[in-house]
Amino acid sequence: MNALRLTTLLLEDASVRLLDVRSPSEFENAHVSGAYNVPLDLLGEHVQDVRTAAGPVVLICQSGQRASKAEQLLRTSGLANVHVLEGGMKEWLARGLPVTRVKARMSLERQVRIAAGAMAAIGGIGALTVSPLFAVVPAFVGSGLVFAGLTDTCAMGLLLARLPYNQGTATCDTEVIVQRFLAHEGRERS
Repeated sequence: MNALRLTTLLLEDASVRLLDVRSPSEFENAHVSGAYNVPLDLLGEHVQDVRTAAGPVVLICQSGQRASKAEQLLRTSGLANVHVLEGGMKEWLARGLPVTRVKARMSLERQVRIAAGAMAAIGGIGALTVSPLFAVVPAFVGSGLVFAGLTDTCAMGLLLARLPYNQGTATCDTEVIVQRFLAHEGRERS
């Protein structure tokens, strides 16, 4: 579902639920107003509850990749009326659509690029100035990036997401969030 269709659907159908499957810090950085945050790595624990939702469920992540994985998980569990926001928050923000911001943070994608670039640069400089053995570092980083591209997973991103800086300011109590999600009555959501 594209962003413009979602804005129309939100106006037409109060039963639409928005489920943001990004990390709590990404959610706090910017989210579609009214979205519920259940990170993808915790969604599996709550799939049986979420699948009982009445009305359409629209899944949101940064680019659409994690939301597609969540869609597959929910469809497999029996939830038929589930959609993915095409292009994710990147597309939503690019269109200038409204968001709620709790606390601005650097995106995980940027953090991964900075960390991978720094590791490759340090390894390259170390290989040129200290010991050729330092060449292992950029080779390792490059191999990790290729693996991430082929498998659509990013170990570095998962690791960075667990750092205290990337944790939300409020505790992500998914039990409470899922109960609010299920009790949704078309009012302002959190």
